[in-house]
Amino acid sequence: MQRQGSGGSAAIRFRVAGLVLLLAHLLLVSWLTLRPLDVMWVTAANLEPFAGIEAALELGPVESVRRIGGGLLLLAPLGVLLPMASGRLAVSPWASLARTVAAGALMSLGIELLQTGVPGQVVDVDSLMLNTSGVALAHLAVVPAGRALLRRRLLGTRAGSALRDRKREVRREAMLQDESSQGATPTIPRVGIAP
Repeated sequence: MQRQGSGGSAAIRFRVAGLVLLLAHLLLVSWLTLRPLDVMWVTAANLEPFAGIEAALELGPVESVRRIGGGLLLLAPLGVLLPMASGRLAVSPWASLARTVAAGALMSLGIELLQTGVPGQVVDVDSLMLNTSGVALAHLAVVPAGRALLRRRLLGTRAGSALRDRKREVRREAMLQDESSQGATPTIPRVGIAP
């Protein structure tokens, strides 16, 4: 990524905005998931995959959408904010997805482990799966299209001028090749000057 001219300052502003939004989101998630709750009783930790999702589905459509959707949406912004904070446009889509999902899974695991010491909060393996799935879905829905749009804009500005210069050079080379195909340029022999 170039850091010169207007494109460079725009890239820096974009990256700083990503970092600020990422920090704000992580503070919100920390407050939502790690604050102590005053509850009469607490359910046991769920360490069996899909047991919490099945239990949510048995509560009816509205409550199941609220619970499963909440799990998907909690860390979903990380799927967009982590690549935005990295500030890279030319990166493999699969490598970006793998890095983002791995970081989301680790953050979700960290939250679940920290919840073991918070009164009223319960560890749930389904939350880990839903949070990670939410990160992956948000990344797939937004990041590839966003990077393509930014690359097109960049091509229209800084890289566009380089592309136009290259096209001009190719045309100039083509004209020189056309001239050489017409034969050698005639020369006039010089006559020496007498002494």
